[in-house]
Amino acid sequence: MTLKTVDSILSRALEGTDISPAEAAILLQQTDPELVTAIAQVADELRQKQSGNTVTFVINRNINFTNICEQHCSFCAFRRDADEVGAFWLDWGTILEKTTDAVQRGATEICMQGGLHLEAKIDGKSLPYYLKLVGTIKDEFPHLHLHAFSPQEVQFIAREDQITYEETIAALQEAGVGSMPGTAAEVLDDRIRNIICPEKINSETWLEIVSTAHRLGLPTTSTMLCGHIETPQQQIDHLEKLRSLQKTACDRNYRAQITEFILLPFVGEQAPAPLRSRVGRNQPILANTLLLTAVSRIFLGNWISNHQPSWVKLGLDGATTALNWGCNDIGGTLMEEHITTMAGAKGGSCMEPETLRSAITGINRPYQQRDTLYHPITAPVYS
Repeated sequence: MTLKTVDSILSRALEGTDISPAEAAILLQQTDPELVTAIAQVADELRQKQSGNTVTFVINRNINFTNICEQHCSFCAFRRDADEVGAFWLDWGTILEKTTDAVQRGATEICMQGGLHLEAKIDGKSLPYYLKLVGTIKDEFPHLHLHAFSPQEVQFIAREDQITYEETIAALQEAGVGSMPGTAAEVLDDRIRNIICPEKINSETWLEIVSTAHRLGLPTTSTMLCGHIETPQQQIDHLEKLRSLQKTACDRNYRAQITEFILLPFVGEQAPAPLRSRVGRNQPILANTLLLTAVSRIFLGNWISNHQPSWVKLGLDGATTALNWGCNDIGGTLMEEHITTMAGAKGGSCMEPETLRSAITGINRPYQQRDTLYHPITAPVYS
C-alpha cells in the first residue's frame, strides 16, 4: 500500500469524514514504521479535536460478586464451578464492606459484574437477587453511580425468569443501576464467538440488548477483546457494528448512548490451554494494540469520543503510551480486579489516583477526575 493511499485516507479523516470499513482495514494492516507513525499522529490529532487535551480518570471499585458460572469461555481463567477450589460468592455484608471502603477512598462509582450463577436467586427468581445486589449498595450510598451487569447478565436474568430484556433493564434501572458495561462483546463476529465463547449470547443479541438500554435511557460502554484469533477484518467489522449502533441511538434520539470505547487485549497466561496454545503467547503485543487503538479513534471518534486503554492488560506504561495513540482517558482506579489478573495480567489490580495523575503529567498532559458519564468532578490540573 502506497503512502499516497494511506495519506488520502488520513486526510479525509482529518477533514471530519467517517472513513469506510475498507479504508480502516487498510490502515490496520500497515507495517511500515513511517505509515504507522502517520496513523498514530492523525489519531492523536483527532483525539485533540474530539476530546481535548485533558486526560480523565475515574475513582472506582470493581466488585465481582461471584466467579461461579454456568459458561466455559475459552479465554476465561476467572470462572469456577460451585464446588471447585477458588470458587467464591460474596454475601451482602462483604459487598457492603467493599463499597464502604471504596467510598472512604473517594470512589464515585462501583462497577459490578459476576459469573452466571444458577443459584443466585431469591424465591426461585434471578431478577430479585440482582435487585438486592443493587439495593445493598444504593440503599446505603444513594449517591454512588452503579455501573453494573453486562448484556450477557441481562440475557441470563431474562432467560431464567422468562421476561423480556426491556423488563429486565427497566427494573435494574429503576433500582439504581446508572449504566451498563459493554463487556461480553468480545468480538462481534459469530464465527469467532462460536470458537472462543460458544455459550455466550450471539452478536445480534448483544447489539439488541445494548440498543434497548439506549432506548430506555441507560448509557453503556463498549469494548473489544482483541489480539487472539480474530483477523484485522473482523476487528474492523466489530468497530463498524459499534459505530452503526451509536448512529442508531443518535438518529432515533434515544435518551442514552455509548459513552466510551475500551480495547481489551487478550491475556492468556492462565487461560484454558486450547486457546492459549492456538494464540501462541501469554501477553498482549503492545505495538499491535497501539495500532488498533489509533485506527479505532480514527474510525469511531466522530461518534464515540472517549477512548480508554486497559492498564490492567497493558501495564501502566503501555496504557500511558496509548494516550498518544488516540486515547483521552486512562480508566479507573479499580481497587481490586480479578478477571484479568487471574488470567495472568501483569498490570496489577489497583491503581492509586496519585499514580494515574503522575503518569498523565509524565507525558505533559493535564489531568482531571471525572464521573462515570464523563462529567468533570475537578478542574483540569496542568503540570
